[in-house]
Amino acid sequence: MKNEHGYPTGRISSWMTVLLAAACGLIVANLYFAQTLVGPIRDEFGLTSAAAGFIVTVTQIGYVIGLLFIVPLSDIIENRRLTVTMLMVAVAALLAAAYTHSAPLFFLASLFIGIGSVVAQILVPLAAFLASEEQRGRVVGSVMSGLLLGIMFARPLASFITSLWDWRAIFVISSAAATLLAVLLWYVLPERKPAPMLRYGQLVLSLGSILHRTPVLRRRALYQAFLFGAFSLFWTVVPLHLADTFGMSQEGIAWFALVGVGGAIAAPIAGRWADRGWSRMLTGLAMITAFLSFLLIHLFSSYSTPALILLFISAITLDMSVSGNLVISQRAIYSLGSETKGRLNGLFMSIFFIGGAIGSSLGGWSYAQGGWGLTSLLGTLLPLLALIYYLTEWRTTRTQRTLDKTTV
Repeated sequence: MKNEHGYPTGRISSWMTVLLAAACGLIVANLYFAQTLVGPIRDEFGLTSAAAGFIVTVTQIGYVIGLLFIVPLSDIIENRRLTVTMLMVAVAALLAAAYTHSAPLFFLASLFIGIGSVVAQILVPLAAFLASEEQRGRVVGSVMSGLLLGIMFARPLASFITSLWDWRAIFVISSAAATLLAVLLWYVLPERKPAPMLRYGQLVLSLGSILHRTPVLRRRALYQAFLFGAFSLFWTVVPLHLADTFGMSQEGIAWFALVGVGGAIAAPIAGRWADRGWSRMLTGLAMITAFLSFLLIHLFSSYSTPALILLFISAITLDMSVSGNLVISQRAIYSLGSETKGRLNGLFMSIFFIGGAIGSSLGGWSYAQGGWGLTSLLGTLLPLLALIYYLTEWRTTRTQRTLDKTTV
């Protein structure tokens, strides 16, 4: 018996699910290692704070490039070969970042780290394809949990490793882990050679028409782009702020980042509440939470213990708002249609990562120009803009209901 994709039902085992979840976590972590290492990398290459903000931005730009131009290849190229090839691109880029002593080469390596790390968005749909209908939701949920854990633990792990050795060590360790992962996936992943309905150029060009005719995608992607922009701005600058203002060591920054992991508890809760039909209310709550998180640390930004405590609290609540809204948005995106699900997800991810790239660059610029005060002020504006745009959804819905009643 086969599923709708031509694969036997029940083909994906529990250990394979765990492997794919761990793989996604290990791969996506590469995007976030540099966030808490901006300070030592800045000092190593003699960069300004504004230029240091681009360390994270360039990696996110690479990821967007991969989402738009590499992920569509999974619809026409055998998935195992594509996965291993892109993993080796990531390995080469990680080693280049670890051993280069040139800032331009480090930025170039960061770009390819982002491009190679897009493997995670090839493995998640692959898990869904291999799973039977009755186990698909559980399998995708488990793989996404691994991905989220990779995102959350990347920052504290990078800081802890740096406190033991130096910032280059995490890139060497990650390259070794990615190499072992590539070998393992080559031997254990089943082949999946899709029967392409469109050519590569047609797949890429179809992204524009899908975005144009899918208002839910546009709205959800922009919501998450604003929130992820605020999130990236915070995590790009807060390590510099903690070191410069509070004299915190890399180990202390690692503990700070580890506290922020607590915000991940919002993801499963948001998913369950969204299943009850509360998605719209939870979306507004996420934006208000992000806005208040930045507003409090902007109003109380002195060099004091209460200000530091507020930073800890804001790290948790900001992570809660971003991870919670991500789950709600993906739930909405995945319900739009199966035949374009991969491209819908690629568009959604690329748009909100563009928001993250803008947030990172704004963070570096604002910290160089006006310190933490200007940065935290910009941080309040991003979720506020999202909230204003969100209110237009309510207005549109009320107008449609009025028209419906008038028509009846």
